[in-house]
Amino acid sequence: MTGDAEVHEEAALLAAWRRDPEGPDGRAAVQQLFERYRTRAYAWCYRMVRDHEQALDLAQDALLLAWRGLAGFDGRSRFSSWLFRIVRNRCLTALRPRRLVRDDQADPDALEADGEDPIERLATLEEEGAVLDAIRDVLDDVEQQVLWMRAVERMGVEDITRALGLTQASGARGVLQSARRKLRARLGDRFGGR
Repeated sequence: MTGDAEVHEEAALLAAWRRDPEGPDGRAAVQQLFERYRTRAYAWCYRMVRDHEQALDLAQDALLLAWRGLAGFDGRSRFSSWLFRIVRNRCLTALRPRRLVRDDQADPDALEADGEDPIERLATLEEEGAVLDAIRDVLDDVEQQVLWMRAVERMGVEDITRALGLTQASGARGVLQSARRKLRARLGDRFGGR
């Protein structure tokens, strides 16, 4: 399905839901709309948390939040962009450090190690956090979406151009090049100019 056709179909489903949100037609329309993004929402969550069960829970939470907030969707952006923001924010909230609880009775030497070097794990998490922060801070919504579709969903550049209805001559390729330049400028010092 091309980007324009997808946008029109989503608009039709949203219109059907708005005409009769509690009726069978409205419920069927909104169910079909959310069914389209169930797998993507899980994939987005899994990419961020890297845990199957947690990703399932987060995707379900995010879709429920989106369903509850659907009346507030004003159509200024694509439905997928709006939903992606909700999913991303739900994941970022879940990834925030939790307050530590002190247990004076616990013996640290008696705790089992998971086999992974904590220093290496911390360095990896810091690098991933820096990249995610840079993506969030320096890329606009379209650049984020194109980068996601290319890097995570492994879509071809031409497919992304069609799916998003990009009209500039270079399409998604140009968006990706711009995103890479911005990220390289932001992260170049941290990662040795890679």
